[in-house]
Amino acid sequence: MNTENSNNEVRLIGEVASEITFSHEVYGEGFYSFSMKVMRLSDISDYINITVSDRLLDGLCLIPGTTVAVSGQFRSYNNYSKEGNRLILTVFARDITLFDEEMDDSVNPNQIYLNGFLCKPPVYRTTPFGREITDLLVAVNRAYNKSDYIPCIAWGRNARFCGKLQVGENIRIWGRIQSREYQKKISDSETITKTAFEISISKLEVIAKENMEFDII
Repeated sequence: MNTENSNNEVRLIGEVASEITFSHEVYGEGFYSFSMKVMRLSDISDYINITVSDRLLDGLCLIPGTTVAVSGQFRSYNNYSKEGNRLILTVFARDITLFDEEMDDSVNPNQIYLNGFLCKPPVYRTTPFGREITDLLVAVNRAYNKSDYIPCIAWGRNARFCGKLQVGENIRIWGRIQSREYQKKISDSETITKTAFEISISKLEVIAKENMEFDII
Protein backbone atom coordinates (compact mmCIF):
# COMPACT_ATOMS: atom_id res chain seq x y z
CA MET A 1 0.00 0.00 0.00
CA ASN A 2 1.23 3.50 -0.82
CA THR A 3 1.06 5.36 2.49
CA GLU A 4 3.13 8.41 1.59
CA ASN A 5 0.27 10.77 0.74
CA SER A 6 -2.57 9.42 2.83
CA ASN A 7 -3.21 8.98 6.54
CA ASN A 8 -6.17 6.66 5.94
CA GLU A 9 -6.04 3.99 3.25
CA VAL A 10 -8.10 0.80 2.85
CA ARG A 11 -8.01 -1.94 0.23
CA LEU A 12 -10.47 -4.84 0.24
CA ILE A 13 -11.29 -7.78 -2.00
CA GLY A 14 -14.46 -9.74 -1.37
CA GLU A 15 -18.05 -10.47 -2.30
CA VAL A 16 -21.03 -8.16 -2.34
CA ALA A 17 -23.06 -9.62 0.55
CA SER A 18 -26.26 -7.56 0.42
CA GLU A 19 -28.46 -5.59 -1.92
CA ILE A 20 -27.24 -2.06 -2.65
CA THR A 21 -29.51 0.51 -0.97
CA PHE A 22 -29.73 4.29 -1.10
CA SER A 23 -28.01 5.97 1.85
CA HIS A 24 -28.05 9.75 1.44
CA GLU A 25 -27.46 12.66 -0.93
CA VAL A 26 -24.91 15.49 -0.71
CA TYR A 27 -25.05 18.43 -3.12
CA GLY A 28 -26.97 16.37 -5.67
CA GLU A 29 -24.61 13.39 -5.48
CA GLY A 30 -26.25 10.15 -4.36
CA PHE A 31 -24.53 7.68 -2.08
CA TYR A 32 -25.37 4.01 -1.68
CA SER A 33 -24.35 1.35 0.82
CA PHE A 34 -23.90 -2.40 0.90
CA SER A 35 -22.24 -5.08 3.00
CA MET A 36 -19.07 -6.73 1.72
CA LYS A 37 -17.92 -10.22 2.75
CA VAL A 38 -14.14 -10.45 3.15
CA MET A 39 -12.53 -13.79 3.99
CA ARG A 40 -9.80 -14.27 6.60
CA LEU A 41 -7.07 -16.92 6.35
CA SER A 42 -8.92 -18.81 9.09
CA ASP A 43 -11.98 -19.11 6.78
CA ILE A 44 -13.95 -16.76 9.04
CA SER A 45 -15.62 -13.88 7.18
CA ASP A 46 -15.77 -10.20 8.08
CA TYR A 47 -18.82 -8.28 6.91
CA ILE A 48 -17.80 -4.67 6.26
CA ASN A 49 -20.04 -1.72 5.41
CA ILE A 50 -19.24 0.06 2.13
CA THR A 51 -20.46 3.53 1.11
CA VAL A 52 -20.10 4.40 -2.57
CA SER A 53 -21.06 7.31 -4.83
CA ASP A 54 -23.47 6.76 -7.67
CA ARG A 55 -20.70 8.02 -9.99
CA LEU A 56 -18.60 4.94 -9.21
CA LEU A 57 -21.56 2.62 -9.69
CA ASP A 58 -22.21 3.78 -13.24
CA GLY A 59 -21.91 0.74 -15.52
CA LEU A 60 -21.36 -1.74 -12.69
CA CYS A 61 -23.86 -4.49 -11.92
CA LEU A 62 -23.21 -5.31 -8.28
CA ILE A 63 -25.48 -8.09 -7.17
CA PRO A 64 -24.91 -10.30 -4.12
CA GLY A 65 -22.12 -12.78 -4.85
CA THR A 66 -20.19 -10.44 -7.19
CA THR A 67 -16.48 -10.29 -6.32
CA VAL A 68 -15.15 -6.73 -6.18
CA ALA A 69 -12.02 -4.80 -5.21
CA VAL A 70 -12.61 -1.64 -3.18
CA SER A 71 -10.14 1.07 -2.19
CA GLY A 72 -10.91 4.09 -0.06
CA GLN A 73 -10.92 5.31 3.53
CA PHE A 74 -12.35 3.98 6.80
CA ARG A 75 -14.64 6.68 8.17
CA SER A 76 -16.80 7.26 11.23
CA TYR A 77 -20.10 9.10 11.58
CA ASN A 78 -22.23 9.91 14.58
CA ASN A 79 -25.79 8.65 14.27
CA TYR A 80 -28.19 10.41 16.60
CA SER A 81 -31.40 8.54 17.39
CA LYS A 82 -33.80 7.81 20.23
CA GLU A 83 -31.40 5.07 21.32
CA GLY A 84 -28.63 7.64 21.80
CA ASN A 85 -25.46 8.58 19.97
CA ARG A 86 -23.95 5.70 17.98
CA LEU A 87 -20.67 5.62 16.06
CA ILE A 88 -21.17 4.33 12.51
CA LEU A 89 -18.09 2.92 10.76
CA THR A 90 -17.93 2.42 6.99
CA VAL A 91 -15.44 2.19 4.15
CA PHE A 92 -15.92 5.25 1.93
CA ALA A 93 -15.07 3.92 -1.53
CA ARG A 94 -12.87 5.98 -3.81
CA ASP A 95 -12.61 3.21 -6.40
CA ILE A 96 -14.53 -0.01 -6.97
CA THR A 97 -13.94 -2.57 -9.71
CA LEU A 98 -14.98 -6.10 -10.57
CA PHE A 99 -12.36 -8.62 -9.44
CA ASP A 100 -11.53 -11.58 -11.64
CA GLU A 101 -10.98 -14.79 -9.68
CA GLU A 102 -8.09 -15.56 -12.03
CA MET A 103 -6.22 -12.46 -10.89
CA ASP A 104 -3.35 -12.68 -8.39
CA ASP A 105 -4.83 -14.49 -5.41
CA SER A 106 -1.76 -13.74 -3.26
CA VAL A 107 -2.94 -10.17 -2.66
CA ASN A 108 -3.98 -9.51 0.94
CA PRO A 109 -7.78 -9.06 0.68
CA ASN A 110 -8.07 -6.85 3.79
CA GLN A 111 -5.53 -4.07 4.34
CA ILE A 112 -5.70 -0.78 6.20
CA TYR A 113 -3.17 1.91 7.07
CA LEU A 114 -3.89 4.74 9.52
CA ASN A 115 -1.85 7.68 10.79
CA GLY A 116 -3.60 9.30 13.73
CA PHE A 117 -3.59 10.33 17.37
CA LEU A 118 -4.61 8.40 20.46
CA CYS A 119 -7.67 10.25 21.79
CA LYS A 120 -8.61 8.13 24.85
CA PRO A 121 -6.53 6.28 27.45
CA PRO A 122 -5.80 2.73 26.22
CA VAL A 123 -7.61 -0.12 27.97
CA TYR A 124 -5.39 -3.14 28.69
CA ARG A 125 -7.06 -6.41 29.65
CA THR A 126 -6.60 -10.17 29.56
CA THR A 127 -9.08 -12.81 28.46
CA PRO A 128 -10.08 -15.76 30.69
CA PHE A 129 -7.54 -17.77 28.67
CA GLY A 130 -4.76 -15.30 29.44
CA ARG A 131 -4.61 -13.57 26.06
CA GLU A 132 -3.48 -9.93 26.32
CA ILE A 133 -5.58 -7.27 24.54
CA THR A 134 -5.47 -3.47 24.45
CA ASP A 135 -8.30 -1.34 23.07
CA LEU A 136 -7.40 1.98 21.44
CA LEU A 137 -9.45 4.83 19.98
CA VAL A 138 -7.53 6.67 17.26
CA ALA A 139 -8.50 10.03 15.74
CA VAL A 140 -7.50 10.31 12.07
CA ASN A 141 -7.68 13.77 10.50
CA ARG A 142 -9.30 14.41 7.14
CA ALA A 143 -10.22 17.46 5.06
CA TYR A 144 -12.39 20.35 6.25
CA ASN A 145 -11.23 20.04 9.88
CA LYS A 146 -13.00 16.72 10.35
CA SER A 147 -11.70 13.61 12.06
CA ASP A 148 -12.61 9.93 12.02
CA TYR A 149 -12.61 8.09 15.36
CA ILE A 150 -11.60 4.50 14.80
CA PRO A 151 -11.51 1.70 17.41
CA CYS A 152 -8.39 -0.46 17.21
CA ILE A 153 -7.28 -3.57 19.06
CA ALA A 154 -3.75 -4.83 19.74
CA TRP A 155 -2.75 -8.32 20.83
CA GLY A 156 0.05 -9.96 22.82
CA ARG A 157 3.33 -8.05 22.91
CA ASN A 158 1.77 -5.16 20.98
CA ALA A 159 -1.00 -5.04 23.60
CA ARG A 160 1.49 -4.69 26.45
CA PHE A 161 3.25 -1.84 24.64
CA CYS A 162 0.03 -0.07 23.61
CA GLY A 163 -1.27 -0.21 27.18
CA LYS A 164 1.45 2.29 28.10
CA LEU A 165 0.71 4.83 25.35
CA GLN A 166 -0.38 8.34 26.29
CA VAL A 167 -3.33 10.33 24.97
CA GLY A 168 -2.19 12.59 22.14
CA GLU A 169 0.58 10.35 20.87
CA ASN A 170 0.91 10.14 17.09
CA ILE A 171 0.83 6.53 15.88
CA ARG A 172 0.85 4.69 12.57
CA ILE A 173 -1.12 1.47 12.30
CA TRP A 174 -1.18 -1.35 9.76
CA GLY A 175 -3.75 -4.12 10.03
CA ARG A 176 -7.16 -5.28 8.86
CA ILE A 177 -10.79 -4.35 9.44
CA GLN A 178 -12.67 -6.95 11.43
CA SER A 179 -16.31 -7.33 12.39
CA ARG A 180 -17.72 -9.17 15.38
CA GLU A 181 -21.23 -9.78 16.64
CA TYR A 182 -22.26 -9.22 20.23
CA GLN A 183 -25.44 -9.34 22.28
CA LYS A 184 -26.89 -6.13 23.72
CA LYS A 185 -29.52 -6.32 26.44
CA ILE A 186 -32.36 -3.85 25.86
CA SER A 187 -34.73 -5.11 28.57
CA ASP A 188 -34.93 -7.79 31.23
CA SER A 189 -36.35 -10.21 28.69
CA GLU A 190 -34.93 -9.07 25.35
CA THR A 191 -31.51 -8.87 23.72
CA ILE A 192 -30.51 -7.87 20.22
CA THR A 193 -27.53 -8.88 18.10
CA LYS A 194 -25.32 -6.01 16.98
CA THR A 195 -22.10 -5.78 14.99
CA ALA A 196 -18.96 -3.95 16.09
CA PHE A 197 -16.08 -2.97 13.81
CA GLU A 198 -12.45 -2.43 14.77
CA ILE A 199 -8.94 -2.50 13.36
CA SER A 200 -6.92 -5.57 14.30
CA ILE A 201 -3.34 -4.24 14.52
CA SER A 202 -0.54 -6.22 12.89
CA LYS A 203 2.12 -3.49 13.09
CA LEU A 204 2.34 -0.16 14.89
CA GLU A 205 4.81 2.73 14.99
CA VAL A 206 4.92 5.54 17.51
CA ILE A 207 6.06 8.83 16.00
CA ALA A 208 8.04 10.78 18.59
CA LYS A 209 7.95 14.57 18.64
CA GLU A 210 11.54 14.55 17.42
CA ASN A 211 10.29 12.61 14.35
CA MET A 212 12.02 9.46 15.53
CA GLU A 213 10.05 6.29 14.87
CA PHE A 214 9.92 3.13 16.96
CA ASP A 215 8.77 -0.07 15.29
CA ILE A 216 6.57 -2.50 17.16
CA ILE A 217 6.46 -5.97 15.62
